[in-house]
Amino acid sequence: MSKIGKQPITIPEGVTVTVADNHVSVKGPKGELTIPILTGITVSMEDKTLTTKAESRVKQVKSNWGTERALLQNAVTGVLKGFEKTLILEGVGYRVMKEGENLNLSLGFSHPVKFPAPKGISFEVEKNSILKIRGVDKNLVGKTAADIRQMKKPEPYKGKGFHYEGEVVRRKAGKKAATTSAA
Repeated sequence: MSKIGKQPITIPEGVTVTVADNHVSVKGPKGELTIPILTGITVSMEDKTLTTKAESRVKQVKSNWGTERALLQNAVTGVLKGFEKTLILEGVGYRVMKEGENLNLSLGFSHPVKFPAPKGISFEVEKNSILKIRGVDKNLVGKTAADIRQMKKPEPYKGKGFHYEGEVVRRKAGKKAATTSAA
């Protein structure tokens, strides 16, 4: 039994769910998502409740059961409220600029780095160093944030680079000046 998979999903007001043969469509005020139904899983809609059920006891089907339920819950939350990740850029001369829907990043390279916005993602820049990534698809928001962070990870000595809001960057001690004794 999957502890996650057997929990029902309540559909809030303003969200419409349509169950088809091999996918589930979720529409809300922020957008629309389509979630494929994984093998061995059945999804049923009763009143304002969405339930998932495993068709067999095979290990992969039991794994898919909890995954399918989590994907559906994230879709319902995404189209209702949306998801957001915040990246903070630290370092002298490093900055983030928004050009239309895309980003122009100055990361200490000899050239500016252009980052196109994926479909369904919006960026907001505050103070040239705080970047907010918003969207309805939790997976896409997280992947976009990870791709941007990968361009300039925080280094361990001064902490320069992108880090998530609330992330603790472990710092290393720098080189110690060697004391020499004149004998």
